[in-house]
Formats: sequence, C-alpha cells, structure tokens
Amino acid sequence: MDSVRIDKWLWAARFFKTRSLASKAVAGGKVHLNGGRIKASKTVVPGDSLVIQRVDDQYTVMVLALSDRRGPAKVAQTLYEETAESLAARQDNREARRLSMQSSPAPKARPDKRARRLIHRFKETNRE
Repeated sequence: MDSVRIDKWLWAARFFKTRSLASKAVAGGKVHLNGGRIKASKTVVPGDSLVIQRVDDQYTVMVLALSDRRGPAKVAQTLYEETAESLAARQDNREARRLSMQSSPAPKARPDKRARRLIHRFKETNRE
C-alpha cells in the first residue's frame, strides 16, 4: 500500500469514530496536510505532517505508517507520532480547562421549584 485516503487514515488511526465524521472534519477545514487545506479524497503517505483540530484540542502528528482498516487502539497509535510541542500544548490546555472548572464549582443540589421559577423569571427579563 503506497497511499491511503486521508479520511480512511484518520478513521483507522482513531482520531474520529466514523469515516463520515473524518470526511466532514476534512471538508470543514479541521485537518491540514503539510500546512495546506485538503479534500477528503487526498492521499496521505508516510512522512506527511498533519494538523488535526478536535473540539478543544489540536494535534500535530507525523504519519509513520498506513492503514485503511480500523484496528485496536495500540495498533492505531503506531500509525503516527505526535510532536512534543503538540503534546505539551494539549497538556497545558487540559490543565487550564481543569483550573477553570475549579473556579466555578458545580452546585451542591438541583434548584427547587421556587429557585427554578426565579431563574426562569430572571432569564425572561434579560432577554428583552
């Protein structure tokens, strides 16, 4: 196998749960190959550099091997190597999200009927 479609490779490497989600991400500009925007039919070869944006995280990976079949996670991790900068940035981002969640703790209990009515009344008056 000399090359594989990018959407198949992203699915096989377990960046996306389905191939259609991988195709939509590529079409939406969430995946860049060697610094440029691509289409889902573009082929990837070993040595290519990919930048993948998923929800809050951005991965920068080098393609090491090709596969068009989805296998176990251990095998999928051998298909690519994440750069040290990307890994450090993702860990910093994860820590920042964790710290921001601590500054606004979850309520101890659900609002009762009176509190819920007050919340709805507050939201309705602020809409106008």
